Amino acid sequence: MIVFNQVIGLKITSIKADRVTGSIAMRRELVGHYSHNRIHGGVISARLDAMGGLAVMAAIGARHMNEAPEQRIARFGKLGTIDLRIDYLRPGIGDHFDLRAEVLRLGSRVATTRMEFLGADGKLLSTGAAAYIVS
Repeated sequence: MIVFNQVIGLKITSIKADRVTGSIAMRRELVGHYSHNRIHGGVISARLDAMGGLAVMAAIGARHMNEAPEQRIARFGKLGTIDLRIDYLRPGIGDHFDLRAEVLRLGSRVATTRMEFLGADGKLLSTGAAAYIVS
């Protein structure tokens, strides 16, 4: 539903109560270094943030299964990134990339997540950690 996620090409492959996975195909529009065909660091950061937020949404939805769907969806409107850290470990070069995010803690006010950005060979390229306001 978020247009920016569609523009960048994020595809969600799995959603569970505490973990989400996704993928992104490399395209010319995502190149950050033209001579190396390396994905832009901003794309990595934005994707990891989106994955962390989605993991928190899944955890909130699972925690409040006794509420009506409209009430659970209303809770998502309060969600926002309050802290984001990305560590770029290796150059993002490849045809596609996989992403993972998990919720480490879902509190009443803040959720904490850990995210990973991996190459097609499974090698860890970047990691992320984030905190999200949930109330």
